Amino acid sequence: MTGVRRSKTKRERTATFLVLGGIGLLGNLTNSGVRCFAIGNNEKHHMRHHPNSSTNAPLSKRRRQNSIINNSNNLYHSKSLANPSVVGHTNGHDDGMYPCRGGHALRATRQAGSADGENIPDASAMDGAKKPEQGLWPCMDKMDKELIKISLPVIGNYAIGPLIGAVDLFWVNRMGNALAVAGQAAANQVFSSAFWFVSFLPSVTATLVAKQHAKGNKEATQDAICQALFVGFFIALIGTPAMFFRADGALSSVLPKGAPAMAYAKPYLMIRAFAFLPSLISLVGFSAFRGILDTKTPVKISAFANVFNALLDPIMIFTLAMGVPGAAMATLAAEVISALIYLGLLRKKQLISWGKLVRPPSWASLKPLVKGGAALQLRNLSLNLTFLAVARVTQSIDQSGVAAAAHAMAIQTFQIGGIVLLALSTVAQIMVPNAMVERVDEETKASVGGLMHAKATANRLMGWGFVLGCALGSLQILLLPAMFKATPLQEVRDAAKLPAVIASVLQIINGLVFIGEGIMIGTGSFLQLSLSTLTATLGCLWALWFFPPKVGLTGVWLGFGVFNLIRLAGVYIHQKINGPLSLRKIAAKVKTT
Repeated sequence: MTGVRRSKTKRERTATFLVLGGIGLLGNLTNSGVRCFAIGNNEKHHMRHHPNSSTNAPLSKRRRQNSIINNSNNLYHSKSLANPSVVGHTNGHDDGMYPCRGGHALRATRQAGSADGENIPDASAMDGAKKPEQGLWPCMDKMDKELIKISLPVIGNYAIGPLIGAVDLFWVNRMGNALAVAGQAAANQVFSSAFWFVSFLPSVTATLVAKQHAKGNKEATQDAICQALFVGFFIALIGTPAMFFRADGALSSVLPKGAPAMAYAKPYLMIRAFAFLPSLISLVGFSAFRGILDTKTPVKISAFANVFNALLDPIMIFTLAMGVPGAAMATLAAEVISALIYLGLLRKKQLISWGKLVRPPSWASLKPLVKGGAALQLRNLSLNLTFLAVARVTQSIDQSGVAAAAHAMAIQTFQIGGIVLLALSTVAQIMVPNAMVERVDEETKASVGGLMHAKATANRLMGWGFVLGCALGSLQILLLPAMFKATPLQEVRDAAKLPAVIASVLQIINGLVFIGEGIMIGTGSFLQLSLSTLTATLGCLWALWFFPPKVGLTGVWLGFGVFNLIRLAGVYIHQKINGPLSLRKIAAKVKTT
């Protein structure tokens, strides 16, 4: 009992350390400019604080300044992130929009930019791209409420998958065979890795659909979805037979030759191979709905299909005595149901056309998808290489399956906390491109959107990512005892303790990385994201070579830490130095226009 109390006290102390450390880092980041967005709207107040707005200035100069400020204000007055049709414009103060502002002025001074640590040109060089004064972090103003409204259904959708995965893991663990758990984990990793090769489809599709939907172009929106499905059909015709007939070769990427877990992994993977096409349909359908800012429908579909999967698991595994293949059959059934529902709803909402699905698209219409997909493919290859290397190193630590089973448990801990952050990443992929489109509201005839509004949205998302990363990491540490009850094997619990703690701590970094990379996808910075991920993969491969021989499974998770730290550096470079939403690039773009 003394050991249990000491362990509990240690977990509480670690969680407290994460929270306090997060608050301290939050303050530092706030001072360094990673702050949420808030501006005042009073144009006279803007003029009063503008360094070049002296009343002694020539009349022509004052008129030019007024024009710049008025045009710039049009980029900021978005009253809804989720629905452009309700966006309004006002020339007075709108304290309901940003009640947590740090001040009440929109400043365009060199000093305001320098305070954020960026080398920003002076006001004349900015030529209207004002540096907004930013308030504190998420404070439940209207922007936060809109983000939460969109994010909650996406979080729910992402939560369902890992929770059902936890149910699968629970029932396979009930078999009391560590090799069965290791085999299922290996097969799942291979299937996921193969699927990641085409995961550019949902990422690019969501961005393209969001842009066309923001413009109100229904035909182009339908084209983007149908083209993604057409490409998905073609890929599945190759992927499914390749995975079915070459299961041994695919599994050799994660399992050493003669590994005992192969007997469980092979039949599982052969069955899951048939889920390739329905999984692609579901992902494209999910991307299409969130691209049009409908995030509730995918949750309902996913919930229905996965509850069906959860009900089938014990029947297939134990009642019908199918074992691990039974878990694969239950998952396949859920994927087929999900795909059929998506196709039916997409057709009902006229987001797809049967004629376009069977007709090869023209190169001109397919080019944006192919161009973005080709750039993201390098990222997907890098991610796959990382996860396959992690799986292979984990499987090679011991032949008993204990390390692999413990790693699967740590991954489950990691995923349950990470789903919230991953959901916000996908929200960033649709919110940022939607905010970047400068357009005229049909009802108010006011100009909405633009680069500065997109930057405001990105800043707020990053703030949410950091806060939630700290909170989720702390919560995961406190819930570890409940997680460990998923397996009856004490040796697996012991091996999973430290990796699970590391996985929880890494959520702080993940909050910034996941959302930052979602912003990169939303801005169309596909190649830069891919190069950043490739660099992180090289660092992770070195860490997997260096750490595991010394500290075992813990070294694998230290490799994950190296991987995400390098990705975080890539996010920083994109947002502060060379990304389209960096103040330097915004100033240059406004100046040219």
